[in-house]
Amino acid sequence: MPAPAPTARTPIPGSRRRRRPGWTALVVAALVATACGADTTSPPSGDAAAPEAGGTFPVTIEHAYGTTEIAAGPQRVVSVGFSDQDPLLALGVVPVAVREWFGEQPDATWPWAQDELGDADPEVLDLAELNLERIAGLNPDLIVGVSSGMTEDEYKDLSAIAPTVARPSEYVDYGVPWQEQTRVIGRALGQEDRAEELVAEVEGRLVEAREQHPELDGASAIVARPSTEPGQFFLFGPDDSRSRFLTALGLTIPTEVAELAGDSFIATISAEQLELLDVADLVVWNVDTPADREAVTSNPIYQQLEVARSGRDVLLDEQANAALSFGTVLSLPYLLDELVPELADTVPTG
Repeated sequence: MPAPAPTARTPIPGSRRRRRPGWTALVVAALVATACGADTTSPPSGDAAAPEAGGTFPVTIEHAYGTTEIAAGPQRVVSVGFSDQDPLLALGVVPVAVREWFGEQPDATWPWAQDELGDADPEVLDLAELNLERIAGLNPDLIVGVSSGMTEDEYKDLSAIAPTVARPSEYVDYGVPWQEQTRVIGRALGQEDRAEELVAEVEGRLVEAREQHPELDGASAIVARPSTEPGQFFLFGPDDSRSRFLTALGLTIPTEVAELAGDSFIATISAEQLELLDVADLVVWNVDTPADREAVTSNPIYQQLEVARSGRDVLLDEQANAALSFGTVLSLPYLLDELVPELADTVPTG
């Protein structure tokens, strides 16, 4: 499935978000309907397992929209973030609902997280907008949206249903590093120590990969993607998880890209500006469909660039593209096994 058109308000691959009128009214209606008709002892949809309570509560978490207090160990977690299911699953918590992003994977869960999901069958929430009545009907005691890009209004509305955790204030939307994503969710679950262990494990593997591939150290790289708008392309800034993965391996993001992205995780350029890619030693194309690949390889301007003519580009397959887009505690180990060797073979040496 091709990824829907992204905007600066959605991750990539992502979707153009549509705001329904009467959003706050829907929250009230959803809560009333739940209070009047829901059985609070009923199990979640599917076979999602309740997490074991742990840690010391209450827990207070600061984020972009204030603070959230979690009174007791969460038992029914709804994940509205586009990739938050991965750290939840890594911490042994199967959410009662997850949010669709792209790829139409079973239970919106990619292969690298299927072992952690097991036989559970969480509900899958829509990509474009959050159905408040549906979320309230799940009787959550925690809503996690670290990677959701939620607005303050959406945060307030979700908080009327259950304690809600948004992104930390020091990061842009969709720019929370995987380490902090894992730690924040770990704190919310009362599993701060386990979250640190998971972060240390993956960071250790990143260090090993960097040591094994010194040819990557100091080389410059750009992660790019064709837009659904003809003649336009996206470049991912240094605050995006895709770029952060490359810098963890010792690669650098050109200052030209950082300046274009500014305070966003992304910059948009025209086909005529593709020559900017030649400032990099390596270009990684975040493509997930044959049409995306064709948009890159058939572009006459790109064909003339040195980075293309000398084979200094990597066009990802569907799963590597997804793993790089997610950039989580579960997807990064997959990339270390499958993508890093290709990057090392492609980057110029000498």
